[in-house]
Amino acid sequence: MINRVLIRIKIIQLLYSNQINNEKSIEEFKSELLESLDKTYELYHWLLQLIIDLRDFAEKRIEFGLNKRYPSEEDLNPNRRFIRNKIAIALANNAEHKEYAKANGISWEEYNDLVKGLFEAITESEYYKEYMSAKENTYADDKMIWRQIFKRVIFTYKPFEERLEAMDLYWNDDIEIVASFVEKTIKKFEEANGSNQELLPQYRDAEDKDYALLVLSKAIENGEEYKELVKSFSQNWEKDRIAMMDMSIMQAAIAEIMFCPTIPVNVTLNEFIEISKYYSSEKSSLFINGILDRVVNKLKEEKQLLKVGMYIS
Repeated sequence: MINRVLIRIKIIQLLYSNQINNEKSIEEFKSELLESLDKTYELYHWLLQLIIDLRDFAEKRIEFGLNKRYPSEEDLNPNRRFIRNKIAIALANNAEHKEYAKANGISWEEYNDLVKGLFEAITESEYYKEYMSAKENTYADDKMIWRQIFKRVIFTYKPFEERLEAMDLYWNDDIEIVASFVEKTIKKFEEANGSNQELLPQYRDAEDKDYALLVLSKAIENGEEYKELVKSFSQNWEKDRIAMMDMSIMQAAIAEIMFCPTIPVNVTLNEFIEISKYYSSEKSSLFINGILDRVVNKLKEEKQLLKVGMYIS
């Protein structure tokens, strides 16, 4: 699940932190990186749990209506389509999610007001009304309603954003990427799989975890060297005038270029330039692009750039 775009962002955040406070050891930063990636995967399961808890809330509301002393006609004949949603039921019975949720204490029960607010926002939406009033719903419809709920309600609901920030300071930075993982998971659901549907693993493979630790450690270990390298190509710029975020991005990029031989240089450059557009200004991204191009050329000239398929004497 955790892709290299997210890993690169986490590394840059830690390098930025290192420039502010460099009292931590490399091992401490590596531990912090792994913990941060663990928390990102935890967010994925928190979002999946929200499907279950919203369905449970809807079911409890129906039960409350049925148990009123003077129930209305609507109370006595509730529309159960939402609580019969096959995606929500399959997820509630999914052993993989249940085990993870239990081990990590994942439940929105404590945040009942938030769940109530979200549910009311959902029921007011036109697509929910269409789903509930349709003559019948297919499995594809059951998937689509949750994709719409996440996109149009959950990820635009201000109290939800505030709650995530209160639970973990980094989750608001992660939410856009993790949201794509949740959508991918919902799209992968197949009716035949039922509660045995496979969820996304934390890492695609062990190499991603190794990659994360390698790039972070090399970027910190060789930090001063990389800063001097950047400074040597920064005409009319003093090192102290280069924004710390820009320097962190370039440190991480140089470490990846030098120590990840299976990743093509153009891939590294493109990925870090894209990140710089989000975390820095347009002017900064152009500056970073120019510096990294010069760094790559220098490494090639000095035969320090070792990539698969390249012979370095």
